[in-house]
Amino acid sequence: MNTRSLISSTLIGAVASARSMTPMATLAAARLAQRQTSGELVLLDRPVFKYGALAMGLGELAGDKMKSAPDRTVFLGLLARVLSAGIAGAALAPKGREQAGAVVAVATAVPLAYATLAARKRAMAQIGQTRSGLIEDALIVIAGAAVVALSTRPERTALGSE
Repeated sequence: MNTRSLISSTLIGAVASARSMTPMATLAAARLAQRQTSGELVLLDRPVFKYGALAMGLGELAGDKMKSAPDRTVFLGLLARVLSAGIAGAALAPKGREQAGAVVAVATAVPLAYATLAARKRAMAQIGQTRSGLIEDALIVIAGAAVVALSTRPERTALGSE
């Protein structure tokens, strides 16, 4: 198994560890920018899912700053990471390796969720919840956008050229 071919899946799993909806939101944005993934991503070709993923990504960024926001390692938080990382990891994997991409992304997202939570709690103690959350948001959104931008390609035109 060539692990280098799954680097994008691994990296998007790392993104999901800190922000569960960012992988799907960045893939939805890529679809809106008419970019293709190597793996299958049928779900985000439907407008309701595409715009829903964007809305959920933005909602998560806002909700994370609330005092009542649960830790990312509660059951529903981990479930969201598993689903988002799995879908995104499969989409960014080479064609025919979608299942391996999903597994690698999930295997990265879940344990890293605990590490990113510990880092966030240290940052919160030093600079507060909102400020630490905004910094984490910026880092994770930039990382997610970079992974997706570098892992997708423009859609082919009707003539087959890029």
